Amino acid sequence: MSQLKKGALLSYLSIFLTNGIGLLLTPYIIHKLGDSDYGLYTLIGSLIAYIGVLDFGLNNTIIRFVAKYRAQNDKTGEENFLATSLLIYAAISVLIVVAGIALYFNLDTLFPKLTLAEMSKAKLMFVILIFNLAFELPGGAFAAICSAYEQFVFPRALKISEYVLRSVMVVVLLWKGGDALSIVVLDTILNLLVIVISAYYVFRKLRVRIHLHVFELPLVKTIFAYSVWIFVYAIVGQFQWRFGQVVLGMLSGTTAVAIYGVGIMLGTYYGAFSAAISSVFLPRATKMTVHDASPAELTSMMIKIGRFSLLILLLILGGFFLFGQQFVFLWVGKTYSDSWIIAFTIMVSYTIPLVQTFANSILEATNRFYFKSLTYIFFIVLGTAFGAYLVPAYGSLGLLFGSTLGWIISQVVMNVYFTRVLKLELGRFFKEVSTGIVPAFLFLLFLGYWLNFLPGANWFNLVLKIVLFVMLFAAIMYKLGLNAFERQTVLEFLPFYQKKKSIPPVD
Repeated sequence: MSQLKKGALLSYLSIFLTNGIGLLLTPYIIHKLGDSDYGLYTLIGSLIAYIGVLDFGLNNTIIRFVAKYRAQNDKTGEENFLATSLLIYAAISVLIVVAGIALYFNLDTLFPKLTLAEMSKAKLMFVILIFNLAFELPGGAFAAICSAYEQFVFPRALKISEYVLRSVMVVVLLWKGGDALSIVVLDTILNLLVIVISAYYVFRKLRVRIHLHVFELPLVKTIFAYSVWIFVYAIVGQFQWRFGQVVLGMLSGTTAVAIYGVGIMLGTYYGAFSAAISSVFLPRATKMTVHDASPAELTSMMIKIGRFSLLILLLILGGFFLFGQQFVFLWVGKTYSDSWIIAFTIMVSYTIPLVQTFANSILEATNRFYFKSLTYIFFIVLGTAFGAYLVPAYGSLGLLFGSTLGWIISQVVMNVYFTRVLKLELGRFFKEVSTGIVPAFLFLLFLGYWLNFLPGANWFNLVLKIVLFVMLFAAIMYKLGLNAFERQTVLEFLPFYQKKKSIPPVD
């Protein structure tokens, strides 16, 4: 099995583990910490996430440029690029510390709703997380190098191991009386350990060399000309969802932040399932553009990836639509009932752009990501500002409405750009991606609706309905939704499947 397939499989295993364990752990963490402490943990995490975008998009830049140098067999250029990138990362770490110091002395002004005890804990958590971030961002370069070398198995296996270990230790810490601060310290230690192991793999196993042959200012300008737009897009992404938590922290308090944060968490879990496939294709997109692939060839690749992404997304979307309210009620209680609406709205608005993620890889590979960044920063900032205006009257739902509206308008503009500039055949894309899958999904929703009439409202009832829905989904999609190529691909993922060998004719 290729690194691409193994990488995708491990990504899905990682997502199922992280999301599954996360779903189990979240109510436990909320119960142990309390709504206020959990809201504080979410609030400081959101603020740190803003500072985290100061990597200026260098991880994606490393994947794209190293893949390009490898396609051109330019080893010297690769070594010089990586050395230059690490120098830039060192400067970014200093910038992060400076930004952290400035914010630290203004936390009281930023969050006047926090009590003295909450503010004291928030400041200590903030200091530790800034230290964590200053090392974590440069350390992410090693995972990016693995991706550029199309070595997806090791970093994903390491990520799975880290998450499982973290989950066990979080349970033990909270059981022993730990608080949000304990979790922050644990995360910092594990992140440093992962960075050391990743560096060992890159230098010893992949035999990557990082050597500054010559410091070239034009190379630095080229790196930033590419990465700055990924950086801007990352800011928009943080602004869209994380800023909502900051606004609610300013206007409504920590409980409202916790409710909104749970909805955002579930919505972003949804996006991760599509990213498991798309994340391994930036090197492939770079190679295709380096070798001048036609728009028709790029569209065909986009369709192939999009159909597999859509299958996974619709399984989750359908299940959450049918059984999500019952799940949220059982999972975190009546207090978080609005979290289902927040999560489902995000899932619906995410579906089409997540199916089109290969187009983003094409934008990055062709150095056209600037247009998407500008489009998003304009419409999503306006939408989120509108949502903040609605908060006093409608609370978190008003904030959600504004953010989602800006997101949807941005998607419409991007689809026009994909057609006019990249020359992608979006009419063919939507037709071929939806063929078979969408009609089968509508039929599945009809069948799934009747599952809600099964008696009971407990966890056993919910799990039974989910299992039945997954079985129906697998059977009906395999029979009615997939084409012959996709059926064969699915069979190849089964551990005991063997391709039929052609039998030579008998003389």
